[in-house]
This record gives sequence, structure tokens and C-alpha cells, in this order.
Amino acid sequence: MTMTKRMTVSQALVEFLARQWTVDGDVRERTIPGVFGIFGHGNVAGIGQALRQLNVHEPDLMPYHQARNEQAMVHQSVGFARIHRRRATFASAASVGPGATNMLTGAALATTNRLPALLLPSDTFATRVADPVLQQLEQPWDTGLTVNDAFRPVSRFFDRVQRPEQLFSTALAAMRVLTDPVETGAVTIALPEDVQAETLDVPLSFLQEREWHVRRPVPERQALERALAAIRSAERPFIVAGGGVIYSGAEDALHALVEATGIPVGTTQAGGGSLPWDHPQYLGAVGATGTAAANRLASEADLVIGIGTRYSDFTTASRTAFQNPGVRFVNINVASFDAYKHGTQVPVIADAREAIDALIDGLSGVTVRPELAERIAREKAEWDATVDAAFAPSGLARPGQSEIIGAVQSATDPKDVIVQAAGSLPGDLHKLWRVRDPLGYHVEYAFSCMGYEIAGGLGVKRGLEALGDDRDVVVMVGDGSYLMLNSELVTAVAEGIKIIVILIQNHGYASIGHLSETVGSERFGTAYRTYDAEARNFQGGDVLPIDLAMNARSYGLDVIEVAPGSDAIDRLKEAVAQAKASDKATFIHVESDPLLYAPDGEGWWDVPVPATSTLESTQRAREAYEQERAAQRPLLGDEETR
Repeated sequence: MTMTKRMTVSQALVEFLARQWTVDGDVRERTIPGVFGIFGHGNVAGIGQALRQLNVHEPDLMPYHQARNEQAMVHQSVGFARIHRRRATFASAASVGPGATNMLTGAALATTNRLPALLLPSDTFATRVADPVLQQLEQPWDTGLTVNDAFRPVSRFFDRVQRPEQLFSTALAAMRVLTDPVETGAVTIALPEDVQAETLDVPLSFLQEREWHVRRPVPERQALERALAAIRSAERPFIVAGGGVIYSGAEDALHALVEATGIPVGTTQAGGGSLPWDHPQYLGAVGATGTAAANRLASEADLVIGIGTRYSDFTTASRTAFQNPGVRFVNINVASFDAYKHGTQVPVIADAREAIDALIDGLSGVTVRPELAERIAREKAEWDATVDAAFAPSGLARPGQSEIIGAVQSATDPKDVIVQAAGSLPGDLHKLWRVRDPLGYHVEYAFSCMGYEIAGGLGVKRGLEALGDDRDVVVMVGDGSYLMLNSELVTAVAEGIKIIVILIQNHGYASIGHLSETVGSERFGTAYRTYDAEARNFQGGDVLPIDLAMNARSYGLDVIEVAPGSDAIDRLKEAVAQAKASDKATFIHVESDPLLYAPDGEGWWDVPVPATSTLESTQRAREAYEQERAAQRPLLGDEETR
């Protein structure tokens, strides 16, 4: 006879999640070590009650953490997941209507970044006994539609538990996707508020511990042989290392491969940390926000070896990065969707670490030509000197962002984690930040979501603490992104989570301001100024009297203000050192000049400019755009067919 336990759907789901384990080689850890939740009428009697019941009887089984914004809950989960190399994440529970839909941006971010996050949005009554309920969306043409259906296109898995008996198959399917390196992303289980509180007989086998083993597929023999042949015949090979290198723990294998062969490496945003910045074969970031060193070698490469990259437009510089007319691609990826990109005829569908190990064995004795080795060393030395110059203090009252990055770099430890996501900082960090640890560079750039930084940084710090790692987490954020979502600073204070937040105040959207100027839109709508009623714009008004340092202080953080002055960079270094010495969350406020730009890395990004305009600035921008666009390569074809 099957042994059962009488439970509500919510109680069964929470206890089920508490007993799931991810196994990756010798590493075994809880897949869902905790739940973020904001309670409303849709889930307070369901998931809320289930969490309270466990808190009373088994408080360590499924810890609950408060949050201040539903979107931020998912961001925290993603930050945690990346630092755990996708082996663990949090669940996020929200009430019906606005609470649920607030998580949509977080879901899209998780799926775009291929990082696991479990979303438990409450739904309206399955029985429709009370219809419509508070906050219910009604569509006359589909009465079964709810706001949660909006999660379908941004989730890697979606299901709605309409009857209690559906819970078992839904929960198991959700765990499969969460722990699958190919399919992972946002996993959404919509929970009608009445079903959450209904009871059922739960088989005890459903509540027993269950292990989910991470798949690490090895390359197929024939695919590997084709890749080896392509690499052996290449005169100017170039490796693009993406996030898959980090998620598979392949950085040591990559180190061994490039040391043996001399092949140069450029990294994507997600691949930062694949090699330390001072490795002889590492030329830095590649693509639109890349270094001149990496982009020059990538442009000439006759073979591009992509490892764990999805080839975003920033990585390929909108298909202008790889200019060799005969360039071929060897794409190593656990997902066939990415392995087949760029029309490659040499896809290798395999785990990054397993594939690199196989390449090492198959390329014994293969090294790049002496002239390429010399070129790599020369380009690297030149770019390193460029970064040194960019980091040098200018003595200006409001330093440029490059100087600020240099100051933070010099004041942090090699294992500290830098967290960023949006604005001008991701591009500057990609070029300039000297990554010294595989987990030291955390820039969310697949979605580049304004507001990710503070919540994501909290997730990173939680993840490190769960691993027994006490390194510091440094969140760098512009004032525009800070204003989007800063409420999780309250969470840092409430739980005593130490992060260091460096707010760069430039009074507007610095990144889009620069881009707006580049495309001929004259920085329209990108500065924080008082409204000019006569001109009907925000172009010429006074700078807004906003005190973000006071805002952070009101949350209960320690705050250090670096006032403008010729010694601002030295005082910023002192502020970072003081923050590192503290055991509390610290907010550092520094002003910058948004018109002082980082050195050019010779990358390009395709942002279309109007073909017709009455503005001279737009006309000039269109001419420049057409010249740049001429360098774009087609998906298929050669120089003669462009």
C-alpha cells in the first residue's frame, strides 16, 4: 500500500522543493535552498502558510527571506545561481495580479541569461467560485486567460496547477528544466489561490530526497575530429570564451589548452573570468565593448573557436568582428541551438570542460606560428598600457568613469566580485576591469537590465555565504539604474548582508546619452534636468537637487560621500578600503563626468539611424552608420557576395 501524507498543495510543494539536490560530479548541494516571498491575498494562506508551518516545525528545511520588490526577488535568485555555476537557485513566490506580473522582467532576464530561477506566481481561482476576484484581468474573448499567461514566452517551462493532483508531474518536470544545462532559465508554476490551500494525499515518495545529476555530454568522435582538423589547419585561430566556460568549471582546462597551443582568447561578458587578465594568451574582451587587442586578432582570424557562447550582437560587434573572408567557426556548446550559429559546418555539441579536455589530447604538439605569438604579445602589451593610462588619475574635480574603475580595481582584493548590469559601466568594465578570479566578474549583460545590480549583488553575496566564502561583493551602479530599483538595500540592512555599493552620480543616462549623440539624437531626454516649459523638454534646465547619498542613509546603510575635488580618486580608494574593513553594508557616493570616455576598443554596435531627417546631426550620423554597416558580414557567403 502506498504511504501518504495529508497536506495542502502549497505544503507539499514547499516540502518537495526542500528535498531536491543537484549533483555535479563531486559537488552535491540543495537545488532550492530558500524562498523569497511577498505575500498578498493570493498566496498568504497558501505558500505563506506552508512556509510558516515549516518555520515552526523545521526552520532549517526551507528558509524564507523577505523581499521588497517581486522583480528583485528573481534578480537575487539569478545572482545566486551564477555564483553557484547554475547548480542552485531560489524560488520566488508572489501574489496574484501586480505581484505576479512584477516578476516578468526577472523571468525574461533569467531565461535570456540561461540561468535557473523558480517562479511561483499566484493565480486567480481555478473554480471561478468568486469571479472576478480582486486584481483579476478579464478578457471577454478568453475567460481562462490570466496575467500569468504572460510568463509563457519568457519562461523555459510554464505550467498551471489547476487541480491538486497535477502537482506531482508539474513539480518533477520543473526540476528537470531547472537542472538541465541546455534548457535552464525561468521555470514558472502558476498556482491558483484556491488550489494552493486545497488538500490531497501526497505519496511519501514525492517528499523523499531526490538527486538531479547535471549532464556533461562529451563530444561525438566525428564532430571532435572535424574540429581538430579545422584547428590544425588554421593559421590564425582565435577563441571566444563565453559563460559556458564558467558554468562548466572549465577555466583550468582552458588555461591548459591555450598555454599548450598559444591560441589567443577573447571573452564575452558572461565569459569574464575564463582566464586571468594577465595570462599571456588573454587579450581581454571581444566585440562591441571589447579591447583593441582582442578585436584586431578576431578581425584577422581564419578560425573562430566559440566555447560556451551564444554569440550575441555585442560579442560579434553586430557581425563586424570577424572580417577574414575565409573565416570558419568551430562552435562548442552544450546547446545545439548555439552550436549551429553563424552557419557553421563544425558544431560540437558538448560540455565545455569535456570538449576542451578532448581538444588538449587531440592537439598535442600543435602551436600557433611564431609571428602570431609575437603579435599576441605586442597587442596585449599595447592594450595593457592603454588601460594603465586610462586608470591614471586626471586630477579633475569630477573624474571620468575609467579613473573610477581603476580606483576600485586597486582598492579591491583579487577574489572580490564586481557586479554590474546596465548603462555605460558594462562596456567600460568589459574593456578595463582586470579579472583576477573565475567568479570575480559578474556583469548581467544578456538582458542588461537596469535595476539588477543591487538585487543581483545580494544574490551573489548570499551565494558566496552559502559556500562559506567571505570575499567582498562590490556593486557598481549609475544613478539612472539605481533609481530604477534600489529598495533591496532594505533587505541588506534587515538581514545584515554586507555588500559594497558604489553609486556613480552623473545626473542622467550616461550610456544612452552618448549613444544618442552618436546616432544624431543630440542627447534628447537623457539628462536629469528640470522641465523647460517653454522648450517643452529637459535639455537646458537645472540639475535636479537629488541626494542619493541621503536616500541610502535613510535605509540604514553606512554612507561615505566622496565630494568632487582634485583628490577624489585617492579619497575613493580610501572609501573602498574603509568599506572592506567594515562588517556592514556600505554605500559610497562619487560624482563623475559623463563626457570623459573609456579608450576605444575598435568595436561597433548596430543601432539603426533614420534614413531621412531634418536634423543635421542625424544626417551626419546616418553617413557614419552606412560606412560602419558596410563591414557587416552576411550569415552565409563570402566577400564577393556581400
